[in-house]
Amino acid sequence: MDTRQVIDRYYELANAGEWDDWCDLFSADTRMDEQLAGHVEGRETLRAMMKGFPETYASFVNRPRHVVVSDATAAVVSHISGRTRHGSSVEADVCNYFEVTDGQITYMANFHDTVPFGPALSGK
Repeated sequence: MDTRQVIDRYYELANAGEWDDWCDLFSADTRMDEQLAGHVEGRETLRAMMKGFPETYASFVNRPRHVVVSDATAAVVSHISGRTRHGSSVEADVCNYFEVTDGQITYMANFHDTVPFGPALSGK
């Protein structure tokens, strides 16, 4: 897959809640700087983190609004709409930055306001 195909698949799998397949988009030695989780290293660390995601969110959609791809890098502005298992709403605008090598994400960073994720973090 080229960079654009990887990015499109990233959002397709996230929106389908297919977290194992989503994790497979990342290289084994991936690095991620995640606004809520901090610095993450390794696909299996990411996979372990994502196992709890369905327990946190009853619904989760991350809709890309603007995608820019340049060779092996991409930036995506998107909007997250979610609902926690306890019924709280989560709405947030997000920007993700990606580096892709040989069809896998080797680095990703996301940027967003953390306040909208309060209900998910507190289990409400």
